[in-house]
This record gives sequence, C-alpha cells and structure tokens, in this order.
Amino acid sequence: MTTYPNSAARRSPAGGLPGALPEPPPGPTPGPLPGPLPGPLVDAGWLADRLGAPGLVLFDASVGAHRGAARRIPGARPFDLDGALSDHDAPAPHTMPGAEAFTEALRALGVDDTSTVVVYDGAGIYSSARAWWMLRAMGFDRAAVLDGGLPAWIASGGAVEPAAAAYGGPPGTFTARPRPGLVVDAAAVAAALADPAAAVLDARTRGRFTGADPEPRPGLRGGHMPGALNLPFAELQRPDGRMRPAEELRAALHALAGDREHLYFSCGSGVTACVLALAATLAGRDGLAVYDGSWSEWGLPSELRPVVTDRQEPPSGG
Repeated sequence: MTTYPNSAARRSPAGGLPGALPEPPPGPTPGPLPGPLPGPLVDAGWLADRLGAPGLVLFDASVGAHRGAARRIPGARPFDLDGALSDHDAPAPHTMPGAEAFTEALRALGVDDTSTVVVYDGAGIYSSARAWWMLRAMGFDRAAVLDGGLPAWIASGGAVEPAAAAYGGPPGTFTARPRPGLVVDAAAVAAALADPAAAVLDARTRGRFTGADPEPRPGLRGGHMPGALNLPFAELQRPDGRMRPAEELRAALHALAGDREHLYFSCGSGVTACVLALAATLAGRDGLAVYDGSWSEWGLPSELRPVVTDRQEPPSGG
C-alpha cells in the first residue's frame, strides 16, 4: 500500500520522501517549555499562563476570510496553508509538502526541535487541526490545538493585537522526520474501503456527502465514495466551537465505525478531515490516517474512483 504520496515524494528519484535539509551550524537553542503538554488540545487558560514563554511557538493557521486578518493573539506566527505550507505543484489544494520544503518553512518560522507549538485559527477549530496533523506526520509531537481557537481566546478575555500573524526572528533548527501512513493517497483509501477492519469517514456536510448540495469547487462530482461514512466535523464540536468531551467523541466514532482497527479521514481538501483525526486522537483511537487529496481528487471525473449519491449506507462497524 502506498502511503504519504505527496507530489514531492513522487518527484524523489528514489521513489521515497526527499531528505530533510542539512542540520544548521551548532548554536544556542532555547530549552523546551517546562512541563509537558496536557494533550493534543489546550484551552485558553493554559495558553494565557504560558504566552510569551521561551520555547513556545504560537501559530495562526487560518484560511479563507480569516487568513491574513489584522487580528492575532500576541506573538502569533503564520502557518500558511495557502502559502508555503502546501505543495503548489500538486493538482489538489492543500497538498502536504515534502520533508525538505516543510523543514525549510518551519525553520524560517523559528521552530526548533525542542519548541512547544500551539496552533489556532480564526474560525474556531477548522484549519488549525490540519497544521497539528501535519506536524505529527512530520514527526513532531510537541504540538497542540487551541480549543475553540481565536473566538474562545477572545471570549476568555485574552488580548488581541491589531496585526496579521508574522515572524521576523532568527531561523529555527527544526528537522522533519516523516512518519509514513499518517497521510495517504487515493489507492490507500480505495483499499481501506474494501477492508472490513477499516472505515473511511467523510467530514463534509451531509448535503455534500449525499450529493444534494453542490460542491464549492468547480468540476467535482457530488456524492461520496461507496462505503464511506459521513461524520461532519462540526458535529464533533460544541456550539461555542470547542471540541466535545472525549466520551462523546468516542461514542460518535463508535456509532459509525464500531471497533474497526483503522480509520481514514477525508473532506473537501484534507483540512477538516484533520478535525476528525483530532477527535479520534482525543477519543483514544489509533491507526489513523488522513486522505490528502480528499474530495478535491476523488471527486474529479474518473472511471477509477466511483461515486454514489442520495443515501448513506447504514453503519456496519463492529
């Protein structure tokens, strides 16, 4: 099964991921933030107590109307999913960059291997989960998502600067160490659809999943993969945009996928699929993967990737 098939990997002469950049010259490196992260999710209070601490890197990973907005949590740097942190040579949007490009981008943003990273976005929890999953896929575990994002931060009384996320400091020492299997291609998803030990969960809205609503990107078919299950990412969040409690996330996942060993997540362009990956991680599930091309690839006209509409197959997890 082919895994981690971003376009940079396809261009690699050896057929695998390109190597990371050489290690930078030795120099002083900030120490890690004291104390471990409480998990893949931190709340506004946790961040407020540590904002500005040495070793803490805060990223704004907003997309769409929130991207580049002149409003940020103090010190936030841009994790630009529509810029340097996607592979623009790939046909699908938001494609994972190769290890060398990812290393270069993170170093330019001042990230060290010892940094502690917190990611947020302006919508709540939308694109921040994508940044968090990318870091995990590149071998970096000292990262968490801000629960509820910028809206929750503001609601808690947190300060906001009238400036876009930016960074102009020294480069970091980060080096990508890719983990195969966390980001997968269409072939891996097709195999998962035929595997009774796997489930493919689609994070799009129910109208897009059934084909009742049009796709926002032109040229894509409506509907879903045969055998895929629909779990709209917003249903895993509370009304205020924070993630639901772990026990509720476990129940939602079990209702669809039962105890299947492997869960694959898809959406429109590989962004909100990562909200499902975050939910599954909070629920204690293992064997997780995100389909990088998602519906931007599968939904293209193709005889090789079937699409069905109008109804969702009943869940058959066990």
